[in-house]
Amino acid sequence: MKILVTAFDPFGGEKINPALEAVKLMKDEIVGAEVVKLMVPTVFRKSIDKAVKAIEKENPDAVLCVGQAGGRFDLSPERVAINMDDSRIEDNEGNQPIDEPIYKDGDSAYFSTLPIKAIVKEIREGGLPASVSNTAGTFVCNHLMYGVLYHIAKNEKNIRGGFIHVPFTPEQVVNRLTPSPYMSAEDIARGLELAVKAIVENEEDISEIGGKIH
Repeated sequence: MKILVTAFDPFGGEKINPALEAVKLMKDEIVGAEVVKLMVPTVFRKSIDKAVKAIEKENPDAVLCVGQAGGRFDLSPERVAINMDDSRIEDNEGNQPIDEPIYKDGDSAYFSTLPIKAIVKEIREGGLPASVSNTAGTFVCNHLMYGVLYHIAKNEKNIRGGFIHVPFTPEQVVNRLTPSPYMSAEDIARGLELAVKAIVENEEDISEIGGKIH
């Protein structure tokens, strides 16, 4: 089995991206599965293009995209990506689409085909906080998740795909006036390895409480 794991470069004035730093630390083989790592630019459209090229080259069994979610305290696999770019800030090339569909011929949304609740359970049992997220935002993270799932669906590929958000690392919150949750890159990497383990060992997701009231 082969798992493609993508991570963004730093954006929004940050010197590092915890997603990228953690993915670099991940093992190259997890429970028998080969892990292929890919850095993608925090840029609308180009992020999708680079991920799609890697999918075509590597033909993975699953794609796990990873991104930074400053303010979150846990690792949070995303349930759904919506067909909408609505950028609060510019991407790394100055693009700032507002209220624009990602693909005009795409579905309104695509749901993750990864076992998100099994991932949460595996990470929690490994001693790290995790929960299902029901919004991937409307920046490049949602854009990439949607683009990957769109490509898989439109080309009828037998590939599972999804996204997981990770918190800041300690060095990113040292000088913030408002206290922010964080997690070490080493712990994030361990959580991502547990996520890959869950993907490999669960063809179908488990049924557990993971919903939220708001």
